[in-house]
Amino acid sequence: MPARGRGGNFRGRGARGSRGRGGRGRGRGSSRFGPTRRFDGDRLADKDESEDSQSEESEEEEQPEDLDEIASDEDEDEKPAARPYMALLQSFNDSSAPTAKRRKLEHAEPSKEAVDAESDQEADEDAKDVDQVDEEEEDPAFGIDEQLDDDSDSEGEEESTDPFDVHFAHADEMASAKAIKAVKDELWTTKRAMIQSLRATLMSPGSESTLSTPQPASGLDDFLLKNKLKESAAKKLAKLDEAQKALMPLLFDYKDILHCGRTATNAEGIRKAVCLHALNHVFKTRDRVIKNNYKLAKDSENAELELRDQGFTRPKVLFLLPTRNSCARIVNIIRDLCDSDQQENRKRFDDSYIEKESNFGNDRPEDFRELFEGNDDDMFRLGVKFTRKTIKYFAQFYNSDILFASPLGLRMAIGSEEDKKKPDYDFLSSIEMVVVDQADALLMQNWEHVEYIFERLNLQPKDAHGCDFSRVRSWYLEDWAKYFRQTIVLSAFNTPELSELQRMHCHNWAGKVRLQPEYPGVIQQLGVKARQTFSRFQSHSVDKDPDARFEYFVSAIVPTLVKRAKDSNGTLLFVPSYLDFVRVRNYFANSPTMGSVTFGAISEYTDVPEASRARSHFLTGRHRVLLYTERAHHFRRYQFRGVQKVIFYGLPDNHIFYKEIAGDYLSKSEQDLKIEPGQGTVRVMFSKYDVMKLERVAGSKRVGKMIQDRGDTFDFV
Repeated sequence: MPARGRGGNFRGRGARGSRGRGGRGRGRGSSRFGPTRRFDGDRLADKDESEDSQSEESEEEEQPEDLDEIASDEDEDEKPAARPYMALLQSFNDSSAPTAKRRKLEHAEPSKEAVDAESDQEADEDAKDVDQVDEEEEDPAFGIDEQLDDDSDSEGEEESTDPFDVHFAHADEMASAKAIKAVKDELWTTKRAMIQSLRATLMSPGSESTLSTPQPASGLDDFLLKNKLKESAAKKLAKLDEAQKALMPLLFDYKDILHCGRTATNAEGIRKAVCLHALNHVFKTRDRVIKNNYKLAKDSENAELELRDQGFTRPKVLFLLPTRNSCARIVNIIRDLCDSDQQENRKRFDDSYIEKESNFGNDRPEDFRELFEGNDDDMFRLGVKFTRKTIKYFAQFYNSDILFASPLGLRMAIGSEEDKKKPDYDFLSSIEMVVVDQADALLMQNWEHVEYIFERLNLQPKDAHGCDFSRVRSWYLEDWAKYFRQTIVLSAFNTPELSELQRMHCHNWAGKVRLQPEYPGVIQQLGVKARQTFSRFQSHSVDKDPDARFEYFVSAIVPTLVKRAKDSNGTLLFVPSYLDFVRVRNYFANSPTMGSVTFGAISEYTDVPEASRARSHFLTGRHRVLLYTERAHHFRRYQFRGVQKVIFYGLPDNHIFYKEIAGDYLSKSEQDLKIEPGQGTVRVMFSKYDVMKLERVAGSKRVGKMIQDRGDTFDFV
């Protein structure tokens, strides 16, 4: 198969021959079919799902008039979609007592043969695609006169202060148009500040007067939450941690955020803050539609009444996540915050996304266990739909409020030009919030999938999909949706790819922010005494950097390996990029200069038996040099023995890897091989284009001198 680097064909863990624990399959939930597939006829609820679902009757599917109109708590009940609003309202007024729940019972009872045939068909379809189910569509007219009681927010003075209204529902047309014009002209004003312990780069379209440094949050009272979320949020976020205090004011102001300080320690708190914001947005959107439905029903004869509260399609929030386990953690936080009475298809979700057994021991690093513990399948997609009392998992994409997917799973759902059917990404047309969690892990999959998805967000849909255009917000019709969308990227560190993603695809008229910590550096934290030499080579452009790096390696590093071949025993050569890895491996294999140097190689494509042989030959000295890639370390975290020297062909993106490879490997060799302390050496090659990586390894205070100083060699002990 063709091997490519970070932007290549490598599709993450699913592309490798064997996987974390010897090669696990996709799991029950993997699907290769698109999200919009429908099935006609009555459907019977699966007995396995009925344990978690209150809906046990067969229901007849019908196409809604408007996919964006959301029903009330009687969502699962049916009413004829064509029934006039006034007639429906009159039927409610005929009785002073509350209307009881009604079921559609007038259709004929299906025969036993039909039931058996339908059950067999459903089982076959579920076996093919467990990432979606057919469901009863909501009747947008039903329950429009429902008073939202404590679940409603007052529409008085909050109307002008609630960020949801200011940014989405009732955005100032002149202010937003002026800001959007500045975004189109790339007229960004930048300001730097400190927010808690994070360095913040604030960017706003237009003049500097629009820039202000947000104050850290003191508590949940600082935010205008839906009443139904306040109680549950007070339990789950009783006391905000430092990361939440810094992040939440930016979240609720609907700014685009690139947060580069996510760690395994603060990950749970950041997830809760983001999920609370996403739910608050979805619930406010839903209730606004219900209220406007009620107004239209009361004033149905008023032709001048114009209420614009929707997009082209229903989905409003998209989560891009690396694994099914990551998805399960987000979904569980949302479930706890919702505190819903019912969960439909919850058992199916647990079977498809959750593994209770422990995968790894405590000897694995914390960040590795946080990412790969549980179900680590990277091919999934899931639609979740909310009603007043119910969370429905595996909803069809066009009927969902929140979409959860891996980049690979969503890319396959969209389809490609080579397929018989045209790609379908209309369900992304009205996404108003995108959350990319663990973006550093997605970089180790196939980043091209993420770019492909962002290029297709908020495009004008090709089909109407039952849209009521009289209810669509004006800025959707102006094709300005991408200027209102909030994008939240959470990563352990910054990279050129993430910076480019924010530059190319974050056009929020409310502004954008980049947050990252001060780095003390890890060169003093190796835990072992070793000489660390950083050598800077000259590179005139980003495009020429790979060639300049290879030339420097051949001219400066290779002679030390060849002239003292015996002294090269135990040399680990770390090569971050797979393309560079192939180039160096071919040079070792084919160049006459390297004839006296035996070597082995381990990359992300190396299967487990071959990697075991390479590690064994390296330990015994049969292979003096071992080539090793960053992705192989990310997915495997191999423990090498016999490492006496480490050469970094390039620095890793993840600074934790530097400490593990340079510090832990050398320390282990001192213990196993009884090497005298201080005999291990570390050699690093870098250019001015490695400034982000170098800052995390050498420290924020040293990086400027190392990039700009006249000297090109820097030694640390």
